[in-house]
Amino acid sequence: MADAFKDALKHAAEVVEIAIAQAVRPVKTPLPEAMMYAVRGGKSLRGFLVLEGARLHGVEERIVALIAGAIEAMHAYSLIHDDLPCMDDDDIRRGKPTVHQKWDEATAVLTGDALQALAFELIMTADIAPEAKVVLAHALAVESGERGMVGGQAADIAAESAGAALTLAEIESLQAKKTGALIEWACAAGPRIAGADDMPLRQYGRALGRAFQIADDILDVTGDAEAVGKAVGKDHAAGKATFVSLLGLDGAKSRAVELVDEACDALDVYKGAADTLKAAARFVVQRTH
Repeated sequence: MADAFKDALKHAAEVVEIAIAQAVRPVKTPLPEAMMYAVRGGKSLRGFLVLEGARLHGVEERIVALIAGAIEAMHAYSLIHDDLPCMDDDDIRRGKPTVHQKWDEATAVLTGDALQALAFELIMTADIAPEAKVVLAHALAVESGERGMVGGQAADIAAESAGAALTLAEIESLQAKKTGALIEWACAAGPRIAGADDMPLRQYGRALGRAFQIADDILDVTGDAEAVGKAVGKDHAAGKATFVSLLGLDGAKSRAVELVDEACDALDVYKGAADTLKAAARFVVQRTH
């Protein structure tokens, strides 16, 4: 099943790249090249979650390819902006120079802006029911905005600037927005398109997102920068409160495993059809990058 998941993840990356490449217009600015540069090289986990959730509900891949592209475009935008000097100030992402390093800060800001707008364009041009487009677009606006990803990032920056010692509950709430919101959206996209109950996959996505962030915190302590593809040890050096700093390394690993079990339990309604999604949950806590 691990091999099946790896194949599905690789396939998702190909589907996403094609969907975005076909939508990007060739213009005489750095934007088209920078947009594709930012999209390529990632795991495309969120795109994979869209495709798998759709498969579980009998929705054809050709119909949801643009939706998978949309969430990866939104994710790529968030990474570009996170890497900027005014944010996390990172020079390496996915093992290559960040967009503002390869081009400049203005191009990076505009590339992120373009990818964010493209995410909504892809949803609205997908071959799905108008009602589903409205549901997906509205949910993505909420989950990527002040009540979701952007709000989580703002809270993270505010806490770091103030030198505040966050509690475990505060970190969980912050990361549920910053990291978990887009993962949960990706998981729910399939059933929402099919007009089915999205709660099992939302529960799966919520637990998966929390496990993913704990794994990120663990990698910041134990990971190798070359393997991870970005700088490590920054949170520890800054004295930032993380799941590892509050729970300890072993405690964080144990909590991640508990969340993976919780995610897999949420899929019981799908029985063996969800085995690839269960493999994805296990990958999240076993990954080295």
